[in-house]
Amino acid sequence: MIYIAILLGLLGLALGSFVNAFVWRLKTKRDWVSGRSECVHCHHTLAASDLIPVVSWVFLRGKCRYCKKPISVQYPLVELATGLLFVASYLWWPISLNSGFAIADFVLWLLSLVILMSLFLYDLKWYTLPDKLTYPLMLIGLVQGILRVVWIAPGAAHPAGLLELVYGLLPIAGLYAFLFFVSKGRWVGLGDAKLGVFIGLVLGWQGALLVLVLANFMGVLVVLPGLLMQKIGRNSKVPFGPFLIIAFIVAALFGGWLIDWYVANNFII
Repeated sequence: MIYIAILLGLLGLALGSFVNAFVWRLKTKRDWVSGRSECVHCHHTLAASDLIPVVSWVFLRGKCRYCKKPISVQYPLVELATGLLFVASYLWWPISLNSGFAIADFVLWLLSLVILMSLFLYDLKWYTLPDKLTYPLMLIGLVQGILRVVWIAPGAAHPAGLLELVYGLLPIAGLYAFLFFVSKGRWVGLGDAKLGVFIGLVLGWQGALLVLVLANFMGVLVVLPGLLMQKIGRNSKVPFGPFLIIAFIVAALFGGWLIDWYVANNFII
């Protein structure tokens, strides 16, 4: 178990490094497949020794080896966050990895984490969730949702399970799509609704509803102090994607426990 966790952590660190490069190349419309990593300041092509996750940034003291300009702390933070998420997912994965279906489900989860980290970073920096990331994520969500339906009822169509996929689209995707069209894009972005499609397909309506509650709670905790201190205006842009992504990860790993705790304590909505 410990060896798998270590390997997943190292894989997460490497993919976190990929996320940093991928997001920048996506924004600047550069080739993210064969393009070489370079300094964003002097554009010097980076050597392999400059690309070791976290280690290179620490060794270089947060500065480019060639032009000596500062390298954003974003890079090691994203690498560490992705590595820790991979390890945490393995340690707290709510489904026993004792079958081919379960392992395939977990692999799809790890793949979705890489895209979610890219969306998190992109939305945080540029206030949008690009279709080039949300559409593949929606496809992964559909595959993962169908996989879980088949897994629950092997060898048979499961109408209730398929209906659950449809219901899962209502809490976030349905609500945000409605708000987008009513406000003509002033209140929420359509990218949030597309992210909600993925969340609903993976977690179902109960999980999606939990994500909606958690995301809005976190949003209030962040936005309200900013409004009170007048650091955020009523017309300021606040990216909501990061809140949805954090809430989704929490709900996916601990949602069952949170819902059981809520029901056990007889809370009323």
